[in-house]
Amino acid sequence: MRVGNSAEQRRQGQGIGLGGRYARWLAPAVSGPGPALELIVTMVGAMGLAYLMLPQNPLLLGMGFPWAWLLPVILALRYGTLIGVGAVLMLLGGWFCFEAIGSYAGAFPRMFFLGGLLLVLVSGQFGDVWGTRLARARAVNRYLDERLAALTKNHYLLRISHARLENDLLARPTTLRDTLSQMRAVAMEDAARGNTGYGRLAGAQPMLQVVAQACQIEGAALFACDGQRIAHEPAASIGPAFELDPDDPLVRHCLETRELAHLRSSGLQQDAGTRYVAVAPVLAGSDRLVGVLVVERMPFLSLTYENLQLLMVLMGYYADGVEHAHATHGIQLLMPAIPYAFALDYARLSRLRRETGIESSVVALVFDLDEARDALFEQVVRSRRALDVAWPARSARQRAMLTLMPLSDSQAVSAYLVRIEDMLRAQFGTDFASSHIGVYSLTVPATGGEEALVRLLQRCQVDGTVAGDTPGAPGVADARQTTAGAVAGTQAG
Repeated sequence: MRVGNSAEQRRQGQGIGLGGRYARWLAPAVSGPGPALELIVTMVGAMGLAYLMLPQNPLLLGMGFPWAWLLPVILALRYGTLIGVGAVLMLLGGWFCFEAIGSYAGAFPRMFFLGGLLLVLVSGQFGDVWGTRLARARAVNRYLDERLAALTKNHYLLRISHARLENDLLARPTTLRDTLSQMRAVAMEDAARGNTGYGRLAGAQPMLQVVAQACQIEGAALFACDGQRIAHEPAASIGPAFELDPDDPLVRHCLETRELAHLRSSGLQQDAGTRYVAVAPVLAGSDRLVGVLVVERMPFLSLTYENLQLLMVLMGYYADGVEHAHATHGIQLLMPAIPYAFALDYARLSRLRRETGIESSVVALVFDLDEARDALFEQVVRSRRALDVAWPARSARQRAMLTLMPLSDSQAVSAYLVRIEDMLRAQFGTDFASSHIGVYSLTVPATGGEEALVRLLQRCQVDGTVAGDTPGAPGVADARQTTAGAVAGTQAG
């Protein structure tokens, strides 16, 4: 503590731009008893030395320059007005002392002391002003030093945090929405190849790569299953190859309960020996087991409830992709013009609502068929989100843009409508009411999704059997060809 206090006092005694012992000697610290002691010693010593050298004139009067005031002026500049006045008083006391011992016999030199007092006051005022400025500057510099030190520490912490975040993103670079988008793209590619039959794990390898990236899986294999019997050869694998042990406790527990099995699963003996980390069922529909995902290697920090729950959601999403032809068949029979991607995701999200309770929504914006609404309609088409699926439907007098919004509840729908209306107001100076744009919404139900979608089209007064003709949207022939291909795939399965 003494070392710190000494260093602080030395720092306070320095001026701006000065350093070292010479700066501390020229501009010392004002606080403490040091200035008063220096005043007494300096003035007494100077007057005593002058008396020894010139006993008849120790105050050096009448020598062409008022040498006696040089030391009080220096003290006033160093320490301020108060110390300067003290030096004047000591010099005045010295006069009376020297007069008493006979050094001076004449009249009191009033003008000498008056002029010296004014000079010392001016010098002391100068010292006070610059001392105050230096004190303020030192206080500002201390504050800036503290801010710089805090900023340096924060910058270091930010660099470490950025490095850790970068490592986390390298290990798990996608969000849930991005993962669902990739799995949807995989399903669409397999549908285009005609892999839509029952009992087939279509797109297993690319799907497993997406799941491994999202859930940080290092080694796993996907095996087809007909309900109880598991295939010996994996349909897809990640990491080192391994053979399936059908008698493993996790595998048996998964087949018996149709639930995710891991080391902390309820109903599983804690001392049961297993070589796997987790076994996840691939359930199509409500209870049809079409596959089993066996995870052999997984980072310890990734073995969390949230990560395993995400794994189950992705497996359910993929199971719907395997059964997509059957899932979309009923919707496409009622609405032949519905795009294949819209029907597939609508069926998937309906099952997701039924199994997990996660809400999704459909928003319909209805426009009149005239040139004034064309620009508005095209702007709405361009403003949809990446994960949303759009379906332009039309009738003889109206057309509607139906937007399927996955993982979006009523609050997300309200935010979407506000964003669209703000965009129309900023681009065209209009809103929904002024442009006579009808707004309808539907929460994807858990059951009876086809009838709910048909009722939404009826409220919009558009026909689900006629495809839209907007730029970038599939035409009537494309929609019918897609529907025919999906139905053919279902029949082939």
